[in-house]
Amino acid sequence: MITKGNVTIGLDTRFGPDWPGVRCGARTKAGGKCQRPAVKRTGRCTRHGGKSTGPRTQAGRDKIAALHTTHGRLIKQKRQAAKKRAEVGRKVRAEIKQIETSLIEQGVLDRSWRRDCLPNQKSII
Repeated sequence: MITKGNVTIGLDTRFGPDWPGVRCGARTKAGGKCQRPAVKRTGRCTRHGGKSTGPRTQAGRDKIAALHTTHGRLIKQKRQAAKKRAEVGRKVRAEIKQIETSLIEQGVLDRSWRRDCLPNQKSII
């Protein structure tokens, strides 16, 4: 706090309850909201991460990515299994498309067989 003449200047008066700017909003130890002004870009004050620029090196980015993965011990295996299922699905759809093309060429299927199978999409108003 700075005393200038008979006025005390400091955080209490500069950022009091009627201050129109954006507040930090981080939770304090007491459970209230931080009353300091927020940095525009992050919405937090400089004490609660407003000045943080994040990791700058690849090693730092890798460390943050490892720390912020989805919860669960087997998440890496689940992602690999999902990729494998997606690959199998793509192969199955490609094979079905190839079979469909050969049946159309042989004359077994009509080219517009999909439109004939689907219900009429137009609605009468």
